[in-house]
Formats: sequence, structure tokens, C-alpha cells
Amino acid sequence: MKTIGLIGGMSWESSAVYYRLLNERVGEILGGSHSCQCIMDSVDFDHIERLQHDNKWGELCQIMRDKALKLEKAGAEIILLCTNTMHVCESEMTADLNVPFLHIADATGQVIAYRGFERVGLLGTRFTMEKDFYSKILKEKYKVDVIIPSVEDRDLVHNCIYKELVRGQFLPSSKKEFQRIIRDLQAQGAQGVILGCTEIPMLIQQEDVEIPVFDTTSLHVEAALKSALN
Repeated sequence: MKTIGLIGGMSWESSAVYYRLLNERVGEILGGSHSCQCIMDSVDFDHIERLQHDNKWGELCQIMRDKALKLEKAGAEIILLCTNTMHVCESEMTADLNVPFLHIADATGQVIAYRGFERVGLLGTRFTMEKDFYSKILKEKYKVDVIIPSVEDRDLVHNCIYKELVRGQFLPSSKKEFQRIIRDLQAQGAQGVILGCTEIPMLIQQEDVEIPVFDTTSLHVEAALKSALN
């Protein structure tokens, strides 16, 4: 088993889900008392959040690059970034990296393409929905078109993530709003919806909506284990 390096803390709640899923799946695949061989370096999310909203992406990318190199030096053979938004820094992170970096949009796009879907909705932070680092990969590599919510609903999703989900608050009223937004995306032709923030799957599950959901955390974990156990 290869050692998986995890850049966590964005937020710690979703990073804990990564750790749990990695160990559960290794146990299921290998049996017995097997668990995942991994290393995690976790950031203080308050600092990251402030830099994001101050539009200081250069500083953020330097932090992500340093974390990735630190994990490689510690013995990681595969790097996972346990968040969707900070994949905007992928090119800077991997410039000097000598081990594979598994992009969360690739893990997601492969499954969407396998399912034969051509048009999906995307929910996430405003940065993930509005910047092209995610949708560009889906379009160019997997021929999948992405629909995002209206400006007002993008604000609602973004604020819910930062004011509730990353703080461990999962409110029934917010779930209803997300369900409404997903129905709106479905009405616009979305065949499925990407839960493109690693906290959203703790609020919305498949049974909550009519169209297929793509849980990016779970898909990222599965892609990592396919590589680590191959």
C-alpha cells in the first residue's frame, strides 16, 4: 500500500470524513484489521478563509505548495487536497512535486463520464462555481457541461458553507434551500449534481434529491485507494 498524503483542515470536519472513509474502505477491500497508511498536514482554516475572501490567491497557492512538498518529504507517495476550492492552486502545487497529485475534478469527471452524463449542476463555494478550474477540466477532459445556480443562489450556497457547514452546523432550513436549488438545476437540464464542496455531503445525501449526486469526497477517496492499492 502506498502512503497517502492529505492536506487537511479545509474544514477539519470534512478532513475527518476523508480519514474515516479511507480507513473504512481499506478495511473493506483488504479485510482483517487493515487500515490506511496515510499522513495528514492540517491548516488553520480561519487563516485560509480570510485569504480567500481577501483574494490573496498567490499566498494561498504558496501555502498549498509548501504543504504538498512537506508531505512528500515526510514520505507521502500520493497527495490529496481535502477540499475542492483550493484545487485552483493545482499548477503551482505540482510544479516541484515528484509524486502524483490526484485532482478532485478528475476523480469526479471520470465517474460522471462513465455514467454517460453530459450536463450536470455544480454546487460549491463561489470560487469553485465561478472560477473555471473545475468546469474546464470537466468540459475539456470529460465532455461534461456544467450548470451553476443563479447569482442569488450562489451567494446562498457560499454563505451556508462558510457560516454553517465548516462550523459543523447542518440546519434543516439550509437543506431545504439546497434541495430547491438542485430542483432548479434539474429543471435546467442537469442530469446530476456535483456536491463540489467537501462539507455539502454532510448536509445533502442521495435520498434527499431526485437526480444522482456526485459526492466529491467519496469519489476522491476511491480514486486515491485505486492508486494506492494498485
